[in-house]
Amino acid sequence: MSSRRTRVSGFSLIELLIVVSILGVLASVIYPSYTRHTQGAYRAQAQADLLDFATAMERHKATNFSYSGAAGSQASPEDTGSPWIFPTQSPATGEVVYNLSIESVTNNGRTFEIRAVPDTDGPVGSGSMREGMMSYFSDGRKAYDADRDGSYAASEFCWNC
Repeated sequence: MSSRRTRVSGFSLIELLIVVSILGVLASVIYPSYTRHTQGAYRAQAQADLLDFATAMERHKATNFSYSGAAGSQASPEDTGSPWIFPTQSPATGEVVYNLSIESVTNNGRTFEIRAVPDTDGPVGSGSMREGMMSYFSDGRKAYDADRDGSYAASEFCWNC
């Protein structure tokens, strides 16, 4: 009678630990890159929506000879607040990421500031992906609150600061 040894196949604990640690290193490198990419995509969408919103403001001025009255409702127009001439959120459909509003209409209805503010319940409103607000002005200036302090410093009058 001969004795036969049966070989058991599988992974050893050491091999499993090596694979898990490699996956951990990969995840720690990939996740921050993914987060930055996602933030950039949300910000680019809000910037595009602000430019479309500015176009809607220009159409409103062409019809009414003033930027005044583009907020509130068509029946009860106001100068500031949620617009009735454009969607109030960015992106226009789906999950709310930024809230769009008319911040000010000045100079007898000849100038405006429109703003995109991160929604506090949205993906960039709080936590590690917290973003700052963005504005577009009727004279073409753009501002991004990079330090998220609620106001624009002289160095923040650009969208890619």
